[in-house]
Amino acid sequence: MSQNTPITVAYGDGIGPEIMAATLEVIKAAGARIDVEEIEVGEKVYLRGVPSGIEPSAWESLRRTKVFLKAPITTPQGGGYKSLNVTIRTMFGLYANVRPCVAYYPFVDTKYPGMDVVIIRENEEDLYTGIEYRQTHDMVQSLKLISRPGSEKIIRYAFEYARAYNRKKVTCFVKDNIMKQTDGLFHKIFERVAAEYPDIQNETWIVDIGSAKLADTPEAFDVVVLPNLYGDILSDVAAQIAGSVGMAGSANIGDQCAMFEAIHGSAPRRAGQNVANPSGLLLGAVLMLVHIGQPEVATRVHNAWLRTLEDGIHTYDIYSEKVSKQKVGTKEFAQAIIERLGQMPQTLKPVNYTSAPKLASVQRALQEPLETKELVGVDVFLEWRDGGPDQLGEAIKRLEGDGLQLTMITNRGAKVWPNGLPETFCTDHWRCRFLASNGQALRPQQVIALLHRLAEAGFDFIQTEHLYTFDGRPAFSTASGE
Repeated sequence: MSQNTPITVAYGDGIGPEIMAATLEVIKAAGARIDVEEIEVGEKVYLRGVPSGIEPSAWESLRRTKVFLKAPITTPQGGGYKSLNVTIRTMFGLYANVRPCVAYYPFVDTKYPGMDVVIIRENEEDLYTGIEYRQTHDMVQSLKLISRPGSEKIIRYAFEYARAYNRKKVTCFVKDNIMKQTDGLFHKIFERVAAEYPDIQNETWIVDIGSAKLADTPEAFDVVVLPNLYGDILSDVAAQIAGSVGMAGSANIGDQCAMFEAIHGSAPRRAGQNVANPSGLLLGAVLMLVHIGQPEVATRVHNAWLRTLEDGIHTYDIYSEKVSKQKVGTKEFAQAIIERLGQMPQTLKPVNYTSAPKLASVQRALQEPLETKELVGVDVFLEWRDGGPDQLGEAIKRLEGDGLQLTMITNRGAKVWPNGLPETFCTDHWRCRFLASNGQALRPQQVIALLHRLAEAGFDFIQTEHLYTFDGRPAFSTASGE
């Protein structure tokens, strides 16, 4: 008998304790070889004054076991509480979020009976870094961060996943027709990594039309890899059109640690009523069992769960008089799965995790030569309410000098000076672009001198962004109307 694997378990909030108890009961009955370390996270911890929602002692358990099975939690409204999921993902480097979205027709209602899509979402970057600022009375800012190594890791993981599970195609969703620097980098890395996997088809969609295609024709997709925000939204959409968000499990994979969960929330209105469907968390636990090297147990659990669906034993959320035979509660649903351990589904496709090879370790392989980086300008952001763009342009232009020339003023990304349109709506948030007047690289001291002149003139500059070229190519965006 193999040695038990220690795992950290959090029962969570709302329906969390009920569905976790059901999940552990099922996987232990199936022969899961685990030793459970229980920790407390979520609402009670937040309300004790811990803004992260997790106590320091709980971190030690996670660092020791490196495997986390987590029930949904409740984050209190307001008060600046940080998302516990985001915190755990970033602190432990859980860069890959994996969400299989599968239809279980005719036993669970769906318009797409053949749907079988895996959403692989980047988990650490993008707008989910949570770096935000209020800059003026009218304007707030959120930073979108996309890195070269972060993009390569998630894209390479998607191709390795496709190869391991005999998937035929990987699709990338981006919005690089608008965000040419950030999404443009993700797209560029996708094309370079895809070239290393000639056995797997690849394609790229702009995320808006790609989302429409996914919602209308999900059978056109196989594995989809996306930056963080798009992936968060579309994995829920995909799970819902497959049948129910409440039935989807999720894996968060890193080089050292992993977290497994349902994708739905804590549903506090359903707590304590023995009605919640534990399927999402149970399928998350199935992914966990594969991860910790117990694929035979994962196979037994998953096939017994499929057989339970086929036998019409359903919780309230998927119950239908047309196909269901018995409406059961959380505990009874778990017991029905246990009774079917060792049985195979007759209509739905059986699963067999024992034949799937372990994913290869994802290592950074793309080599980029260091480019020559030169400072060629600066964008200075101002809060200003004393007139329109022409008045601002006239006042700011007087502060040119020392090799810096005012070339443009924008408001909310639209060019308003010189030669702006009177119809353009403006707020109190202005971007003034200064470029080197002689075409030569700038010294940081020239930017500092400009800021000194602005301050002496009474302008409230709230942010600066240096403008660079890399090997002579501009590495900054142009403005609408420029």
